[in-house]
Amino acid sequence: MAAKRIPDLEGMDAVRAALGDGAGRTERATAVRYTLQCLADRAPGKSVEVRVPPFGAVQAVEGPGHTRGTPPNVIETDTDTWLALATGATTWADAVGAGAVRASGVRATIEAWLPLVRV
Repeated sequence: MAAKRIPDLEGMDAVRAALGDGAGRTERATAVRYTLQCLADRAPGKSVEVRVPPFGAVQAVEGPGHTRGTPPNVIETDTDTWLALATGATTWADAVGAGAVRASGVRATIEAWLPLVRV
């Protein structure tokens, strides 16, 4: 069963709330899931898996996909770093350089599609 799509207005409201002081778990979770949804829309495919535990993961980027086991191209980061990348508050190079993004595999980059939203 496919995940329910988050409407743009609801998603952007959650992103704005998640970036503010005192954001709750619900706003942060919705913001992460919405921006992952935006990535999947902008870069459709199944060659890279992007994980933002504990809130979500998505497969994106055109190219060879996988069907079983650990995918060959994985990106994983924390919620704050993901939202900073998604909104343009930080760059891919800075986040990777700081060790805030773990990327494995030859295709494990999403730099070309960032930022995903503007607030």
